Amino acid sequence: MGKNKNFALYRARVNQAVSNEFLRTAMDRFAVAYRQSRINAFAGMNVSESIKEVAAIRSGAVRNNAGLVNLFCNAARKKGVKVHMASDALDAGRIIAEIAGKAGVKSIIKSKSMTAEEINLNLQLENRGLEITETDLGEWIVQLKKEKPSHMVMPAIHLSRYQVADLFSGVTGSVQDSQIEHLVRVARRQLREKFVLADMGISGANFLLADSGIVGIVTNEGNARLVTTLPRVHVVLAGIDKVLPSLEQALSVNAVLPRNATGQAITSYLTWITGPGEYRPGSGDSEKQMHVVLLDNGRSAIAKDPVFSQALQCIRCGACANVCPVYRVVGGHVMGHIYIGAIGLVFTYLFHGTDAAENLVRNCTNCGACRDVCAAGIDLPCLINEVHSRIQDEKGHSLQSVMLARVLKNRKLFHSLLRAAGLASRPLARKGQYLRHLPLIFSKDHNYKALPVIAETPFRQRFEKIYRPVKKPLCKIALFAGCAQDFVYPEHLEAAMDLFAKAGIRVEFPQGQSCCGLPLAMTGEKKAAQDVALQNIDAFSHLDIDYIVTLCASCASYLANNYAELVHQSAQDMAAEFAGRVIVFSRFVNDVIGTRYIKVSAKSEKTAFHFPCHLCRDPESENAPVHLIRASGNTWLSTDEQKTCCGFAGSYSARFPLVSKQILDKKLKDVEKSGAEVWATECPGCVMQLQGGAVHRNLDIKVVHLSQILV
Repeated sequence: MGKNKNFALYRARVNQAVSNEFLRTAMDRFAVAYRQSRINAFAGMNVSESIKEVAAIRSGAVRNNAGLVNLFCNAARKKGVKVHMASDALDAGRIIAEIAGKAGVKSIIKSKSMTAEEINLNLQLENRGLEITETDLGEWIVQLKKEKPSHMVMPAIHLSRYQVADLFSGVTGSVQDSQIEHLVRVARRQLREKFVLADMGISGANFLLADSGIVGIVTNEGNARLVTTLPRVHVVLAGIDKVLPSLEQALSVNAVLPRNATGQAITSYLTWITGPGEYRPGSGDSEKQMHVVLLDNGRSAIAKDPVFSQALQCIRCGACANVCPVYRVVGGHVMGHIYIGAIGLVFTYLFHGTDAAENLVRNCTNCGACRDVCAAGIDLPCLINEVHSRIQDEKGHSLQSVMLARVLKNRKLFHSLLRAAGLASRPLARKGQYLRHLPLIFSKDHNYKALPVIAETPFRQRFEKIYRPVKKPLCKIALFAGCAQDFVYPEHLEAAMDLFAKAGIRVEFPQGQSCCGLPLAMTGEKKAAQDVALQNIDAFSHLDIDYIVTLCASCASYLANNYAELVHQSAQDMAAEFAGRVIVFSRFVNDVIGTRYIKVSAKSEKTAFHFPCHLCRDPESENAPVHLIRASGNTWLSTDEQKTCCGFAGSYSARFPLVSKQILDKKLKDVEKSGAEVWATECPGCVMQLQGGAVHRNLDIKVVHLSQILV
């Protein structure tokens, strides 16, 4: 009951964020603007090659971290820098407080540092009687509001200028205008005295150079330079993962960092600090003190973890939040603990423990946008699923996930339950296609789309009747149906079978196949996902085929990209062979069959396409639907949101229905604005979400699977 109560409280916070119209609008505007800004910033660059280079640099630095840290410490000390090693958050706070005490420090100014947020440094120092002031505008605002940052790069993105004006009015004791330029001037006036009188400045670091002991800081505000130069004591707080071999690697990373973070070619300031300088030149005062506090806080152990070590490649650009469909709706305060976005779900578990992470990690649609945009090449969805799995193992598996695992591992039981559900739902059907109303177990929050009934006869029982053997086949395939198309949308597969027959494709349908296992991975049931993977591999292993074709982009991505690693200890070779044959339907038709067998529509209809999340992450597959729709005689329509998540994500829409509804609403408004008559996609889950939303809102648009417009 405790776990359910905690999740209910967390979901209530999420729902409250969803109801914040300003927050949703601000997040939405930023997401749209960022999308184009990033494209502009990377214009003329090979983005994938740049990201590969950064990933290689960062992964190499993680592997060699201990040696690089030693090199940095020696080089920095030779420059007069005092270097301290902090084992954890409390140790770092103690060290900085002792530095302050020995130097007679009373007031501290600080520039933005996520590492300082990680260890709750402000509170630690305030509890020791020290005054500490944030000097980045956004950080100062959230400090005054006693809030945490809602974005790693833009900490106050969740606040309006009117809210900031009210806050500044309270701070200054006089009413302040809400114009941004005015608010910036107010902040400068308030902070100027803090800069002049401060005894200590605390900064973070983006780069620590092992060969020279130099510290690099990337900022868009000049305050970091004031923090690091004006006070007589400068303390750099940085994780040990910030160490890179040399300036060359740092510059390569920095070529990507601002472009990925804010869509800038370069930030306003790139500062290199080579050691302590003279304090107040000409004043006769002694040389300035410079300290570097290197924080471990679990990083050494993470670097040795075969799965999580890649998390330390993160360069703190925040792009994983910028493209996250959930963050776009709810913001960072419920999409993170200290660190936010996809990497925040991982870092929360690694740095702050299971209790802080167990609900956050469920708030992910597994869309893969974060992996696609990550400047350091981190497989974030994989790490999030691994966090979920480890939390389940540590705290006990929930009843829902245990039941799901038991059912999906037992194919016959699973399929029997689907058939039984189909019989039970038939009396509730309207027009033979949709449920008249939702079952009572669902609350009104779920009633935002029409749900389809389960087919009277699944595809697996239809296959033998509709398949026509081919004597001299163009090629030989096996069809992977997945759960939804087998039992809910067999018409998708039947349309594909018509096309295969015209093209002379020999088709096999192994009856031993079951769910791909992705729902299990998303709920942390890793062992059950392995069992299901082995069942599917075995079902296809005896077949003489060229390809395994699936009409579900999600299944295709999971089968091709996860099976080999998932079962690497028991059947890696078989899994690799299986995965190597998997191909999504659109690419099979476009690249293997060709377009000559596609039926050309007598009436050219304006057709939009929703790219399923796991299709638009594959550059080799994303162009195929465009070619096929045009080959069918229909008119291709490009829409603004065609490559963003629809919000279904399997059980996600059941756990967070209000978030799912908001994501769906964006999609529906976007396609309605386009004037499309037909809306095609290549995932049955997406069909269920989009079609259900369109039917519920009585939109005049046909939602179909791509296969249905090609025959």
